[in-house]
Amino acid sequence: MAKELYDLAQRVSEIARSDQMNEKRRIWRTQNSFQNPIPPIYLRAFAFAENFDQRVLTCTDPLLRRYEVMLHESLYRSTLGDDFIIEPWLRMDAAYRMPNGHRWGVPVALGERPKPGGAAAYKPILTEEDFSCLRASAYEVDEQKTALQKEKLEEALGGALPVFVSREGPYGMWSCDISTDLAKLRGLEQLMWDVYDNPDWLHSLLAFMRDSILEAHRQAEEAGGFSLADHQNQCMPYAMELDDPDPAVTGVPRKKLWRFLAAQEFTAFSPEMFWEFILQYQKPIMEAFGLSAYGCCENLTGVIPYLRRIKNLRRIAVSPFADVRRCAEQIGRDYILSWRPNPSSMVSQGLDEDFVRRHMREHFAIFKENHNVFDITLKDVETVSHQPENVRRWTEIVREEIVRCFG
Repeated sequence: MAKELYDLAQRVSEIARSDQMNEKRRIWRTQNSFQNPIPPIYLRAFAFAENFDQRVLTCTDPLLRRYEVMLHESLYRSTLGDDFIIEPWLRMDAAYRMPNGHRWGVPVALGERPKPGGAAAYKPILTEEDFSCLRASAYEVDEQKTALQKEKLEEALGGALPVFVSREGPYGMWSCDISTDLAKLRGLEQLMWDVYDNPDWLHSLLAFMRDSILEAHRQAEEAGGFSLADHQNQCMPYAMELDDPDPAVTGVPRKKLWRFLAAQEFTAFSPEMFWEFILQYQKPIMEAFGLSAYGCCENLTGVIPYLRRIKNLRRIAVSPFADVRRCAEQIGRDYILSWRPNPSSMVSQGLDEDFVRRHMREHFAIFKENHNVFDITLKDVETVSHQPENVRRWTEIVREEIVRCFG
């Protein structure tokens, strides 16, 4: 078992330390600092689970099996031709002691999925107007549990890849944006009623969650929990203004790191309510870091004027649901435009090469007209209709159109 994991890690390590990856690091370093004239491509999702043959796995231990899958995915994505950077370490999250075993003292999750990969309905538990049942997590690492997991993984890897233990605390990428946990705790429909029926109560809840996250981040920073490998920007976290990712550099302040937040659950709110009931509470969390990126799948078209209030904002997502032209006009050259074309029309239902070329040319023209610095992110690809070769071909087509338009 260890031999197979070691061999996979060795291959990943060689790729991560290659000249090709170093060139990609250079590309993103200049891209995120407005100095790259050629837009990079980032394949964030490519339906790997749909096409990966689980029978090749050899690990039976759940922890090792999870990392075995990750190594296979890294090797596969290195063949896709995009600008994703494979790093020469494996990330493992530290274990934390939390009230009742949960970051808010109560379970934060969706309901059951009818089938693997399927949708799940909200199953809220915060139904009382009094939210005293919530307990914020302080920064407390379970050192014994963390050490045992790290030792097991390191032994299996045999030194082929170092294990980086992220110790940033219980409020990471999808738990420090407030929005994700809030909707799971309260329910999305109920949240929409709360802004009318219970606005003062909701403001109190939002302030409690904001302050709890800020305090946990402060404690993590004071304890030396952040390292240079704790960047988060839903892209490649390189920029000339910040130090490169490096797990060996620990005890760094938040001002040396990227932070990513989103509010997908608020996409149907008016811009004014978006600011009042979520963004103003997210703003201090983001501004405690060096650079920030905002947005995932939500439509941010109408809220860009409010996003401009974030002092350290660098990247704005333009999702398939956004008005691309209006976003491009508002973003201009002030921020990096992270364009996310619709995976359904790109690769999920087959590959129409002529359509992809037209789509790229139409949008490249918009971005050139508005002098945008942009990159292209293909994400949320849940299926490729069992035609994984289409992802690689899509990347080739997009690359050809980039060369055609930008030289």
